[in-house]
Amino acid sequence: MKRKTTKDILVESFREVAEKQAIDKITIKDIVDNCEYSSATFYRHFRDKYDLIAWAYRQDMERIVERFEFDETSWKQCLIDCAQYYYEHKEYLANLLLNTSGYESFVLNMTEINYTSLMNKVQKSVPSLDEKTKMMIRIYVNGTVYFTCEWILGKYKTTPEQLSEAYMISIPEPLKQYLY
Repeated sequence: MKRKTTKDILVESFREVAEKQAIDKITIKDIVDNCEYSSATFYRHFRDKYDLIAWAYRQDMERIVERFEFDETSWKQCLIDCAQYYYEHKEYLANLLLNTSGYESFVLNMTEINYTSLMNKVQKSVPSLDEKTKMMIRIYVNGTVYFTCEWILGKYKTTPEQLSEAYMISIPEPLKQYLY
């Protein structure tokens, strides 16, 4: 049984508070009061609530990708799991995207996390990648992150399965050899 860390409890508290109010209105005091911690405890672990948000997203994505990288789950299943994660957290993520001054920062952070995950996967097949392949990975990730944000905000009415299918068919042909 994995015990919750202080960081995990702070994230859980933040998400509980975010269910009731816009993220740009949430204070550190709201977060720590909700879990009965002190502000000092919060600041020992995070610089601010945006640091907490980025850390939580990175942890969630790493858990999904970890199963793919270590359990040999198919790439398609990894994409389905990501789409399902976005669907299950759609309200929270929409709150993030709509009610933070850090919209672009969140998107950039999301992009970097997804880029690093995909690069790590591809580099298991080819340790030394050429610049063209790195650019294709960057373009693919940029496109899927922006598309996902639009989907979260309701621009596209599709299921998580349709979203993961869009991810699949958008993979540049030269990258498929590393992912399938």
